[in-house]
Amino acid sequence: MSDLFDEYPMLIFALEALVALALLIFIVAWTASGKKKHPNRANDAAKRR
Repeated sequence: MSDLFDEYPMLIFALEALVALALLIFIVAWTASGKKKHPNRANDAAKRR
């Protein structure tokens, strides 16, 4: 495995970029799903009137 990184040193940066992108997508999906599960109570009260 270290021979692979010695031959392609930029591979470490590519792997790090992929991990960072996956983490970003996970955080965005996690926070977006939280909004759907907990609707705004002010909007519910306005709809009931």
